[in-house]
Amino acid sequence: MSLPTEPIGSIPRSPALLAGIADHAAGRIDSEALDSLYDDALRDTIATLESLGSPVVTDGEQTKPSFLTYPLAGLDNLAPDGAVIPFADGHTRQLPRLAKGPFRYGARSGEYLAAARRYATVPVKQAVISPSALSLLYPQDPIPGYSREEFLDDLVDEVEADIRGALDGGAHTVQIDFTEGRFSLKLDPSGGVLRSLVELNNRVLARFTDSERARIGVHTCPGGDQDSTHSLDIDYTALLPHLFAVNAGVFYVQLASEADPDRVLATIATHLRPDQRVFVGVTDPIDPVVETPTQVRDRVLRAAEHIAPDRLGTCDDCGFAPFGDDTSTSRETAFAKVRARVEGTALAAESLGA
Repeated sequence: MSLPTEPIGSIPRSPALLAGIADHAAGRIDSEALDSLYDDALRDTIATLESLGSPVVTDGEQTKPSFLTYPLAGLDNLAPDGAVIPFADGHTRQLPRLAKGPFRYGARSGEYLAAARRYATVPVKQAVISPSALSLLYPQDPIPGYSREEFLDDLVDEVEADIRGALDGGAHTVQIDFTEGRFSLKLDPSGGVLRSLVELNNRVLARFTDSERARIGVHTCPGGDQDSTHSLDIDYTALLPHLFAVNAGVFYVQLASEADPDRVLATIATHLRPDQRVFVGVTDPIDPVVETPTQVRDRVLRAAEHIAPDRLGTCDDCGFAPFGDDTSTSRETAFAKVRARVEGTALAAESLGA
C-alpha cells in the first residue's frame, strides 16, 4: 500500500534571499533584482523538494511576507496597532488593524500557485489563511460606517474567491491554516470563541461542493515561530472535537511535538468523520534534531493503531518558517526533516502493506 505525505508550507528563506530583502528595504537594490532573487529561491525550493522524493510540493512560501498577512499586500486601509499574539518565549507578533472599510484582498493565493506551477513537475499544494484568522483584523470598537457584520460578509466573499482561485488554478489541495484555533482556548477556555471561529470557517466552506471540499484541508498546530509556540500548553483534546466539525475533507494535525500522542490519536479517531482524512505530523520543525526515517515510520505505525491506514497520511507538524524573517531553523535542517518524512512514510507503508 502507499500512504500520502505532504509538506505544510513554509521553508526557511535562503541567506541570499534574506540579504536581498534587507538590501531592497535599504534601497541598495531595485525591485527587479529582488524579484530575481525571489524567483531563484522559488525554483530552488521546488527542485529540492522534488529531489527529496516529495510527491506533492509547495512554493515554500518563499515570496510571502508571512503565511498570515499575504492578502494584505498593498492595502492602504490598515493601521499597525492590531491584535498581539504572545509566544511562550516572550516574543510577540502583532497583526495590523483594519482602519476603514471595505475589506478586500490585496493579493491572492492563485498568484503564488501559478508561479510555483511554472517550475513544479509534481502536484502543487497551496496554503491559504483562514477567515477566522483574518477576522482578528477588525477592531473591538466598531469602524464608523462599516459594521463588523459587513466586514464578515466581505471577508467570507474574499476567502471564497481566494480558495476558488487556487482550486481553479490547478492546486492539488488547498490548505486552510487555522493555528488560531488552539490559541482561542487560551483566550476563552469555555470554547465560545472557538465555536464562533469554526462557524465562520464553515460559512466559507458551505459555498463549495462535496467534491471541492474533498480537496480542501485544514491545518492546526500550536503556532511555530522562532522556535517557540503560542498554545502548546493548551490541552489538544479540547480543540479536536471542534476541529473536526469544520466541513473540510482533509486535516493536517501537529502530533510529533505532543507529549501524549496516543491520547491525541484516540481523540482524533473518535471525532474523525467518515468523509475525512487526517495527515499526522511526524516531524517537529522546532526540534533542531533531525528525525530518522525509522522514527518517522514508528510514529506512523503508532497512528495506524488508532486510524485506518486508508484514512491516514503524514505531514510536518507546522511550516518551518511561517513568518518570512524567522531564521531559527536552517534551510538545510528543514530539507533533512522533509527527507526523513518522505522516507519514513514509505517504510511505514511497506510495514502496513505487509
